[in-house]
Amino acid sequence: MFIDSANIVLKAGDGGNGAVSFHREKYVAAGGPDGGDGGRGGDIILRTDTNLSTLMDYKYRRKYTAGNGENGGKKKCFGRDGKSLVLRVPDGTVVKDRETGLVICDLSGENNEFVIAKGGRGGWGNSHFATPTRQCPRFAHSGTQGEVRDVTLELKLLADVGLLGFPNVGKSTLLSVVSAARPKIANYHFTTLVPNLGIVSVDDTSFVMADIPGLIEGAADGAGLGIDFLRHVERCRLLIHIVDVSGSEDRDPVEDFERINSELFLYSEDLASRPQIVAANKCDLAQDDTNLQRLIAHCESYGYPVFSMSAAMAEGTRELMNRTAEELSKLPPIKVFEAEYVPPEKTVSDDLVITREEGVYVVSGKKLMDSIAMVDPDDYESLAYMQRVLRDMGVFDRLEQMGVQEGDTVSINNFEFEYVR
Repeated sequence: MFIDSANIVLKAGDGGNGAVSFHREKYVAAGGPDGGDGGRGGDIILRTDTNLSTLMDYKYRRKYTAGNGENGGKKKCFGRDGKSLVLRVPDGTVVKDRETGLVICDLSGENNEFVIAKGGRGGWGNSHFATPTRQCPRFAHSGTQGEVRDVTLELKLLADVGLLGFPNVGKSTLLSVVSAARPKIANYHFTTLVPNLGIVSVDDTSFVMADIPGLIEGAADGAGLGIDFLRHVERCRLLIHIVDVSGSEDRDPVEDFERINSELFLYSEDLASRPQIVAANKCDLAQDDTNLQRLIAHCESYGYPVFSMSAAMAEGTRELMNRTAEELSKLPPIKVFEAEYVPPEKTVSDDLVITREEGVYVVSGKKLMDSIAMVDPDDYESLAYMQRVLRDMGVFDRLEQMGVQEGDTVSINNFEFEYVR
């Protein structure tokens, strides 16, 4: 099954907590703190795999989680780092932030990788907090949480040339004639349900050609198969627009040409401005050259060259491929999408929340809670450390602004105390 888009949620590993421990040894009366640090949480890494051609692995499983870091131990033993998770994706996968739709990264090239979610830092053990005046710290830092990312994976094929046109105009036939690809070919609409790739060799050069399933009017708005596969021509350096000039289906080639280009413009102005070569196909079935001459005159007004051919008879295909190779030699490399997404900056003031509930000032905030989560409220040195953290993070200033009075009750992390100036 060809799946070219998937929404997944990624959760990096949380960091391990620091340990509260004291050195205990025979004949050592007062061993110092020796709590070790927690291990770092595992990352989530996206890595390209040229053996994959679909995102089917991500269709039935939506959530992925990396390993958590282990907690620190005594004797300054550090916790083990969490195991990182490597997710393999096809070459040419574009990763977007699901909420904003902005590009995070473009994974193109063999073994290209990107850390999409970073693991949390391990917390410091109590050995870090020993000072000449604080010799028995009974607190440590908890590990921070790993990043959570909600992303969309989109596969955009890496092809030099894209074949465009209405259904049943001969795109698959042309690909089978000029390359070793063997797409399914039949005389009915939407024979091609998935993009097919073929390598075309011209003298001492070669290029990749993509057969895109037939577009219909309204494709840019989701009609037919168009919206699902228009993304696969976004990287193409050159478009070959195949038009049926035989009149066998009572179609007007000039109208067909305009309708397809209109869909390209509605989907992306950049795509509509991509260089094009027009291939007038099924000339062998035409009763006269009226349609062909009308199409040539119309396309030349846009500056597009027109090649008459019969893909089924392999007539005119060599000339078309020679001109294609010549045009590609003048064009820039395959498009790589630049990163657009910028992670929002989190400040202390945004994170810190103070509310008043039934006369009690309740203080909350992720960064604050991470800093004091392992504070021992029954230990004087722990309370002195917490007081310094609250002062540095601006908690006392915020309480003053909210009108706190001496003797009012303040609740932090389920620990209540009276406010004293």
